[in-house]
Amino acid sequence: MATKIRLQRHGKKGYAFYHVVVADSRAPRDGRFIEKLGTYNPNTNPATIDIDFDKTLNWVTTGAEMSDTARAILSYKGVLYKNHLLKGVKKGALTEADVEKKFEAWLKDKESKISKKSEGHSESMKKAEAERLAAEKATSEARAKELAAKNAPAEEEVAEETPAAEAAEEAPEAPAAEEKKEDEKEEK
Repeated sequence: MATKIRLQRHGKKGYAFYHVVVADSRAPRDGRFIEKLGTYNPNTNPATIDIDFDKTLNWVTTGAEMSDTARAILSYKGVLYKNHLLKGVKKGALTEADVEKKFEAWLKDKESKISKKSEGHSESMKKAEAERLAAEKATSEARAKELAAKNAPAEEEVAEETPAAEAAEEAPEAPAAEEKKEDEKEEK
C-alpha cells in the first residue's frame, strides 16, 4: 500500500482550512485516511501550521510520499531537514549531538524570521490604519468646510433679506397710496 502525506480540505466556501493526513494514495482527497498529523490554516498571516513533529518525521522516514503542498509545509516546519540530518547519522557523517545542535540552530533562525515577519506585518497594519484614519479625518474636515461655505452665503442672504423685508413693509404703503389716487381719478 502506497501512503501519501497530503491535505484534506475543510472549512467554508472561500475560507479553506486543511488537515494534514497520511492516506492511502488511492483514497479520495477528503475521504478515508490512516492518521491525522496536524492542521494548516492559510487564512492567517503568517499561515498557522500545527503538526505533530514526531509522527510526521516517522512517516517521512518510513517512505511516505508527499504532495507538493505537504512537502512545502513539512519543509517549512523542518521535518524534511531533520530527516536529512538523520540520514547523515545513518551514513556515519554526523553524530546525534551534531544533528540536535544543527537542528536547534536552524529552528532558532527560522523562529526569528517568522517573528520578524509577523512584527513587520503588524507594523504595516498599524501604519495602514493610521493612514486610513488621517485620510478619513481630512475628508471629514473638507466636508465640514464645504458645509460651512454652503451655510455662510445663506446667512448673508438672510442679512440681505432683512433690509429687503423692511422695504417690502414700506412698499405696501406706497401701492396703497397709488390705489387711492387711482380710485379718486375714477370717481371724477
